[in-house]
Amino acid sequence: MEAIMETITWVGFSQGLFAAILIMSKHDRTVADKLLTAWLSLLAIEFLSCAIDYSLFGYPLLSSSFLLFNPAFYLYVQSLVDSKFHLKWSQLLHLVPFVFFKVAAYAVHEPFILTDFFKFDSTLWFRLFFSFASLVSWIFYNYYTLRTLFRHRKQLVNEFSNIESNRRVGWLLFVVIFYNLFIFVSVILASLSISGVVNLPLSPIYNYSTMLLLVYIFGFYGLRQRIKYVEQEGSNQSESDKNKKERYKQSLLTTERKIEIRQALERYFNEKKPYLNPELNMQMISTALSYPKYQITEVLNMDIGKNFFQFVNEYRVAEVKRMLENPNNLYSIEAIGYDCGFSSKSSFFTVFKRIAGLTPQQYRNSLGIS
Repeated sequence: MEAIMETITWVGFSQGLFAAILIMSKHDRTVADKLLTAWLSLLAIEFLSCAIDYSLFGYPLLSSSFLLFNPAFYLYVQSLVDSKFHLKWSQLLHLVPFVFFKVAAYAVHEPFILTDFFKFDSTLWFRLFFSFASLVSWIFYNYYTLRTLFRHRKQLVNEFSNIESNRRVGWLLFVVIFYNLFIFVSVILASLSISGVVNLPLSPIYNYSTMLLLVYIFGFYGLRQRIKYVEQEGSNQSESDKNKKERYKQSLLTTERKIEIRQALERYFNEKKPYLNPELNMQMISTALSYPKYQITEVLNMDIGKNFFQFVNEYRVAEVKRMLENPNNLYSIEAIGYDCGFSSKSSFFTVFKRIAGLTPQQYRNSLGIS
């Protein structure tokens, strides 16, 4: 068992450091890349400290990796979805619990052994305090991380006409699910061990193996991540439909102003066909029409009844239909999709079927055109 743990710790140390170096070497690295580099470096140190524990004591000390992962993941998500995010010295305060329990574990020589977790001894207070801090950290950061991700996903449809994977950051939601599943299983294993139902000496292996897998996940996706922020302006915030309606009840837009914006928007789309540009976003529309983004968003959501993504892509689908209905059009279906403003085959087929109820090929077949 000890040999397995030592292997995991040294592999984790080398891989964490290697991933940090790769991400730091990106030529177009962002604030998010710098933050991830620091995080992976700290994870590498966590693996190294566990290897040192085995050398000094013959067993691992109580791990505070939860207290590192929770705030680091939250800050990383913030750095990916918030264009105003900046690294500040005050953010180091998020690491105070991790550093405190890391140092304290060495001070009291508290081993990572769950079977004696509630044993009445001189360090019981430390273990209880550690458990409470870990629980509070998980609840607090997990809630705010999920809230940030869901808000980001909602904002996308009011900002972009094509939503690619780098903007969706769906892999982060996968990490959230994976991490919470890890926590859930950890609680079960800990409960079984503490209760004495079973003896599970694999708990350190389970913990550090999961950490190693997370190093690989963040190293892989961190290198590929090319996020484009959702710009926020004025009161244009993502909310539930109920809250959005409540806010728009307080709208300062007059009926005449709403009609003016709607007519300008529809005239612009019918005459200039901006939807043919796959990079079209709300900022471009705001600049072209000289109306603030949040006013256009309000008219779209409340008067037209569509978000920006739906509004633009309905025009694109209508354009695709028009081209498919032309018997002299020799372009392939995929080429037509690209010409009409879709940025990928998958998004084209998905959006077309959602709006038209048929795939592009089914629609063409329904016209009797081969």
